[in-house]
Amino acid sequence: MDAVIHLAAAARVRESFLDPLPYWETNVGGTLNLLKALRGQRFLLASTGTVYRPSDAPLTEGSVREPSSPYAASKAAAEDLVAWAARSGRIGATTLRLFNVAGGGDTDTSRVITRAVACAAGILPGMEVYGDGTAVRDFVHVHDVAAAFVVALETCAVGTSSVYNVGATAASVEDVLSTVAEVTGRSVHVDWKPAHAGEVRTQRADASKLRALGWEPRSSSLTGIVTDQWRASAPAPGPGPSR
Repeated sequence: MDAVIHLAAAARVRESFLDPLPYWETNVGGTLNLLKALRGQRFLLASTGTVYRPSDAPLTEGSVREPSSPYAASKAAAEDLVAWAARSGRIGATTLRLFNVAGGGDTDTSRVITRAVACAAGILPGMEVYGDGTAVRDFVHVHDVAAAFVVALETCAVGTSSVYNVGATAASVEDVLSTVAEVTGRSVHVDWKPAHAGEVRTQRADASKLRALGWEPRSSSLTGIVTDQWRASAPAPGPGPSR
């Protein structure tokens, strides 16, 4: 075995507040179990952009980490564990901090694009949006994430540790809803809720470090992501509300 790409995780932010222990057991304990079985391999960890302190400016790999949820804290701890293992010479480590991965027939309807498309398809009756819809997130197509792991794997070497952001398209929740309506021809019923205390208003990735390795997102326009999700998950969509 030459390399391990570690994608497995418990990954729902709001759920992690309600029951944090399984997040630490899976995201930290599971990573530890893998590292104990390795020596001399390259190790790529899928982490998250939510490890950063919120900022209106695009986030770089040098931005301050300040996890704001048990989920993010567990991923930051896993990052540290992997980096220290690499520093000892046990493995080579690359951490990819993924922002909002979407498209490709995702089935996790806790994610905004997946849920909005499912609502347009009539699979779900509607969705709750916390805040006024102007919160901005950075989206990236799962195909481009896969390409990022390939590029990172090629540059990973035993005894070294690197971190890369993986993000491509900044868009607000309102942008997502309007794009879903444009692509599908159907509106999405929204139940507007007050914003959660401490909800991050803006989160954008600076992925220039990864781009310098030759990575280029090719499928991550908002229209492209929504269209791909629509085609993959709703090839024969239900009646749904009309616009």
